[in-house]
Amino acid sequence: MLFSENIKSKKQPKRLAVKMNAKGEQFVLQGHPWVFSNNIIKINDDAKSGDLAIIFGKSKNRVIGLGLYDGNSPIRIKMLHSGYEKAEINAQFFQNKIEVAFKKRKGLLKTNTNSYRLLFGENDGFPGLIADVYAKVLVVKIYSEIWLPYIESIIPSLQKISKTETVVIRLSRSLEQSKQHQLQNGEVVFGTLKNEVVRFVEHHVNFSANVIKGHKTGYFLDHRANRKQVGEWSKGKSVLDVFSYAGGFSVHALYNGAREVTSLDISKQALEIAVENGKLNAYKGKHKIIAGDAFEALETLIKDKVTFDVVVIDPPSFAKQASEISLAKKKYAQLARLGEKLTSKNGLLVLASCSSRVLADAFFEINSNVLDKTNRNYKVVLKTNHDTDHPIGFPEGAYLKCGYYRFLDKG
Repeated sequence: MLFSENIKSKKQPKRLAVKMNAKGEQFVLQGHPWVFSNNIIKINDDAKSGDLAIIFGKSKNRVIGLGLYDGNSPIRIKMLHSGYEKAEINAQFFQNKIEVAFKKRKGLLKTNTNSYRLLFGENDGFPGLIADVYAKVLVVKIYSEIWLPYIESIIPSLQKISKTETVVIRLSRSLEQSKQHQLQNGEVVFGTLKNEVVRFVEHHVNFSANVIKGHKTGYFLDHRANRKQVGEWSKGKSVLDVFSYAGGFSVHALYNGAREVTSLDISKQALEIAVENGKLNAYKGKHKIIAGDAFEALETLIKDKVTFDVVVIDPPSFAKQASEISLAKKKYAQLARLGEKLTSKNGLLVLASCSSRVLADAFFEINSNVLDKTNRNYKVVLKTNHDTDHPIGFPEGAYLKCGYYRFLDKG
């Protein structure tokens, strides 16, 4: 099978000499993957996205790192290699990094799971590049033009190590509008795809992902360990899954013998997928759905005096930029308050956040502050972050946090 000609780049990248200021030099030598434009003292005038940046320190005329120039981002250089050790950026360089990334996932692949994130952007040394595997389908999502000259040498290595039979390319919105390539969003660049909905297994539980039209690459793999945990604690229980999307928590709960599961999401289409994902498994419980705004729907349930043994609240990111942090914190507090009222006696409340700008300590403090003000005793059973296929390689790479709160009600 041959790879599509469309992954070939239109242009050859140039080599740029880049001089850093003292702060920038410090960041590079510490191995941080981002170089901001205000840390650069000197760079070629004709620099283009995808050019290879040869980075020199402030004082000594010595190479301290290599990165890819991004003319469309304030993070002007995305680092590939840091330090004084020499490196050549070529197909072998990328293959070595891919092999290191794959080794980190080996433990996960020994479980009954055939879906995982093979490359997690900067955290695996590939800033702005994601590669997810769903059974025999590899989905590569490109977020920046910087990868266009190199993707031809990267995709075959990803396909080979993952032993996938099909490779799909997904593009960010900005990249869809770029004229620097011939790729189409959702294009199959290797093998064939009989159905855009691909079935896969996550810890014995069957799921599906639309790899052409679904969010991101088709599914959210990062919560896998939390879904498994919630499932194990849901046997015989009533469960509410808020912001359920394709029903990750709901389906694990049903599979593990939950008595009744309610999936709540604003998207009717997502709820239909959640129901279908449930049906991919044998279960005896009842699966209900509520389509609507989560905050309003939760208020209605409270008014109707409905409670659940297990309540999971996993909202989308509330702080995509720094100016939204304050409002995001208020929303997390509001969800904790609503969640507590909906959790039955001795029930379990699971609160999650995927806003990287709201740090884990701040998120857990918000939850504690809210729950401390109720008249209920509770204990923190568990605090978790990313699953093993989402390794944290630098501080800003940490975004997911999840707290499990067990109420200790008397009588």
